[in-house]
Amino acid sequence: MIYLNYSNLDAETQERLMQTSKADVERQFGNSLKAYALKHHLNYQTVLEEEAIRHLNSYTYVFNI
Repeated sequence: MIYLNYSNLDAETQERLMQTSKADVERQFGNSLKAYALKHHLNYQTVLEEEAIRHLNSYTYVFNI
């Protein structure tokens, strides 16, 4: 679970969430994503970022008001 405060949803918090998601995706699927990027002649960082954005939807968020 990720605990967020409604008063702190600024760009810095969003970037922190994105970096966390990227690290999770890279740890879980890094080798597969690298192979996919090589096979399809894609930029690995772009593929990683797209998957990290999709991965953000799998988190459970708790908002504190």
